[in-house]
Amino acid sequence: RMLMQLYRQIEDGIEQCLYVETSEPFTREEVDRIAWLAAETFEPTQTRFESFLTPRHVLEIGPRLNVETPFSSNAVAICHAMGLTKVTRIEQSRRYPLSDSVTEEVIVVSHLDRMTQVIYREPLTTFDSRPFQALREKSYGRGTATDVELFQIGNANSEHSRHWFFRGKLVIDGHEMPASLFEMVRAPLRAIGNSNSVLAFRDNAGVIRGHEVSAFISEHPGRPARLIRKDGVWHITCTAETHNHPTFVAPYSGAETGAGGRIRDNTAPGRGAMPLAGVAGYCVGNLFLPDYQISGEAIGGEDLVRYASPTRVLIEGSNGVSDYGNRFGEPLIGGFTRTFGQIVNGERREFRKPILYSGGVGRIQAIHSEKNRPEVGMLVIRIGGPAYRIGVGGGSASSMMHGANTEDLDFNSVQRGNAEMENRANRVIRMCIEMGDENPIESIHDQGAGGPSNVLTELLEPVGGRIDIRAIVLGDRTMSVLEIWSAEYQEGYGLLVRAERREEFQSICERERVKCEIVGEITGDGHVTVIDSENGTTPVHLNLEQILTGIPQKTFQSERLPRRFNPLTFPDDLTIEDALERVFLLPQVGSKGFLVHKVDRSVTGLVTRQQCCGPAQVPVADVAVTADGYFGLTGAATAIGEQPIKMLIDPSCGARMAVGEMLTNMASAKISDLGDIRCRANWMWPAKLPGEGALLYDAAVAMCDIMIALGIAADGGKDSLSMAATVNGTIVKSPGELVVLGYAPMSDITQVMTPDFKRAGRSSIGFIDLGNGKNRLGGSSLAQAFGQIGNEPPDVDNDTLLGNVFRAVQELIDRGLITALHDRSDGGLITSVIEMCLAANCGATIALGQNSDTVAELFCEELGLVFEYGPEQEDAVRRVLDLHDVPFRCLGATT
Repeated sequence: RMLMQLYRQIEDGIEQCLYVETSEPFTREEVDRIAWLAAETFEPTQTRFESFLTPRHVLEIGPRLNVETPFSSNAVAICHAMGLTKVTRIEQSRRYPLSDSVTEEVIVVSHLDRMTQVIYREPLTTFDSRPFQALREKSYGRGTATDVELFQIGNANSEHSRHWFFRGKLVIDGHEMPASLFEMVRAPLRAIGNSNSVLAFRDNAGVIRGHEVSAFISEHPGRPARLIRKDGVWHITCTAETHNHPTFVAPYSGAETGAGGRIRDNTAPGRGAMPLAGVAGYCVGNLFLPDYQISGEAIGGEDLVRYASPTRVLIEGSNGVSDYGNRFGEPLIGGFTRTFGQIVNGERREFRKPILYSGGVGRIQAIHSEKNRPEVGMLVIRIGGPAYRIGVGGGSASSMMHGANTEDLDFNSVQRGNAEMENRANRVIRMCIEMGDENPIESIHDQGAGGPSNVLTELLEPVGGRIDIRAIVLGDRTMSVLEIWSAEYQEGYGLLVRAERREEFQSICERERVKCEIVGEITGDGHVTVIDSENGTTPVHLNLEQILTGIPQKTFQSERLPRRFNPLTFPDDLTIEDALERVFLLPQVGSKGFLVHKVDRSVTGLVTRQQCCGPAQVPVADVAVTADGYFGLTGAATAIGEQPIKMLIDPSCGARMAVGEMLTNMASAKISDLGDIRCRANWMWPAKLPGEGALLYDAAVAMCDIMIALGIAADGGKDSLSMAATVNGTIVKSPGELVVLGYAPMSDITQVMTPDFKRAGRSSIGFIDLGNGKNRLGGSSLAQAFGQIGNEPPDVDNDTLLGNVFRAVQELIDRGLITALHDRSDGGLITSVIEMCLAANCGATIALGQNSDTVAELFCEELGLVFEYGPEQEDAVRRVLDLHDVPFRCLGATT
């Protein structure tokens, strides 16, 4: 292979070098074409084949050579499309001029990403990564042997993959609990029946019943053809993931691969589905920005050399999620963010190990909802990007408390994302889906934790099969068998396809420029067998039943430790203006523009409600809505609830409030029925530390009880139970967090309320107080702004009233009696009204209750709803609310 260089001058004397690898020498014409391609959008004089800089006074930084970058895969595709088929790889580096003031150390600190880049001491002459690699000769030092079978068992039986704690027996204060956490979470669905659920607690995503849809698809999928309308039943999919450990280690890469993994989860239920839209959430520690001081943040702020600061996680992590979605083509239409760090009950609680949350909805044809059982002779196929030595040991690393493992393991466990490759693989699956009854995919799983060792083993279950490890295409030819089998290189899927449809499926992959690796077949012997055809060995031969289902349940001990919380105290001279100033500085209350304005919110043309509302386009929407297709009004609504700070005081209250917040957010969209709501419940908790298992159990019981009372249910979720970090020798526990992502069908996607007043100066403001005037301030943003937490959090005291309120508001929307709606949550009643004014460019006058505590009434975060209605409609509004036994008062008027 040949390697040529092209140099381009960019800003501040910096030079960019393009290394172009070819399978054989270029002709003169091809040289001219590649030079034109490199210089086409720049001044031609700024690009040439010789360097502009003096070699001895240059520091060059470029990508690690064992991983082909997304830039390269996209650039190579462009070259091939214009006839430069000899190009095999293109990478870009940057060359920085050195001086007395700009030393190598200065450049390294400012520009080197040690996760993905290295210093080139000499210009590259080859992309062969072997001179740069020493891992092959080293022991892994990961706490397991380097034998392939043992490594697979270690990854597959990590907490990340096996969910031991949720499935295990929990003994609290010496008494065994009557049900495991997993059984608890499943209880609501069993109690209410699964009439609206198609897939629940199995497969890669939850699925609920959808609608008859007139879809826009190819007339002849798999080859050039016109688009036509085709009617069929399409169900709604939903899933949610977290990528907390990788995002802490490398915010951008960790977050983008978290989003990519969740997209693949939404693609891989049944026999293949289509992801549609995403939501994201971020919880980090105290920010400590020099020009943005948040009152009440009195601890933290350490300069983390090895790992990312809270500010980096929030900015670079959200960049990773946004960039991946933008490049893949998935809009981001909802989410949340939160910062917190305090001494609580005598111990430090801070999101120093952060939360990176990624959820999303999609569509699946009803006829594809179930995977077909493996049959002897079916081909095992892997599609997607090539294998690289990345994410080795990720499943086990992310299951450990930060600080309990080695730095090398932390950095080796972080994957790298390639959204362009994800897009190509997704198009292959989409073409198969559009074949309808002729879909060649019999079963599909995404490649995630554990790499091929996990996804291909899942495909073989329960009948067994044989895999040739050498059929996997390598992007790094130095990889060992263990690494090929267990590394978590991204953008991959495993599929089962019948042998007679092999050529047809291969042609689809070829059209989309996706590698189609025929890696094995179903044998029916009950084992996963991996052969190495290169040297005739069998690295893996394991009984599927023994490694997947035959492992006994574990027992976990926990206890209820004494906990004490102090009442809130505020300055005697506290003014509402000062309180507002402090509360609006908190990221959970203040503007989310820095998260929202950098990401696509409408790509696909199927987004009918995203974050930004009103003439001012302020990102305050409570619910996200997507359409099923381009020709009808059916669709789906999704909403989020999470209350971790209230959960610190009382896990039961926090869990109920998370469910309640999801419902008061969901109420803004007219859905089919309250009982049709299904939820993804994601738990992030330091569960195995002293006292925490009991608190988690209390939260799970509370969530399940309120769901049963309301007639809704979870259909899956995720747990991340190592939410703690060691900082300066001290264990810092992240607050326990439950994120409830609800989703439900809509028959009319136009029936959605937004939190912007529509009739400024001509409307009244109504208020429904589910807290019944209690105005509890514990766990509120106001408390946090003063460095406190309080001792009395809000709660759902009357679940019957919550259900009544939901149904009443749904009727108000259906009858067109209200014109704006907003929930009361972070920041309290005053922030809800202010947000509605900001989005509408208007004002409001509100009246408080008689003899009320002004601060408590304005800033408490009890459940509640604020809505706009015309004065002429007040009698009709009262009749609807009275019919549902819902108390209501006129809060004021718009101006």
